[in-house]
Amino acid sequence: QVQLVESGGGSVQVGGSLRLSCAASRVTSRSRECVGWFRQVPGKEREGVASIYTDSGSTYYSGFVKGRFTISQEIAKNTVYLQMNGLKPDDTAMYYCAASGRACYYLNDVFSPSEYNSWGQGTQVTVSS
Repeated sequence: QVQLVESGGGSVQVGGSLRLSCAASRVTSRSRECVGWFRQVPGKEREGVASIYTDSGSTYYSGFVKGRFTISQEIAKNTVYLQMNGLKPDDTAMYYCAASGRACYYLNDVFSPSEYNSWGQGTQVTVSS
């Protein structure tokens, strides 16, 4: 398994932006795996936000963030980012980074938490109106 450390969360107002970072302990591009961002609010299930296949750079987005969030990677730093623009109060959640150990196209559902076996500790995002 890979060690993942998220950072970049914080409090912003509606319409603001944040960039989350997920630093990996191994070279995820060489491991050719699906790395995803998930979020969770108390009392609700964890939901997939966006994923990236570290080999090709192919990206996947949930419908509720498409057009507002962008997932990307910086191979030299073993880091995956989530750029979040146009933030809404509904985006308030704990955001987690996760690695699957497999290519995205091998997963039944790239947005299912059960497909990922390494998780970070999370970073809180709070959007206020």
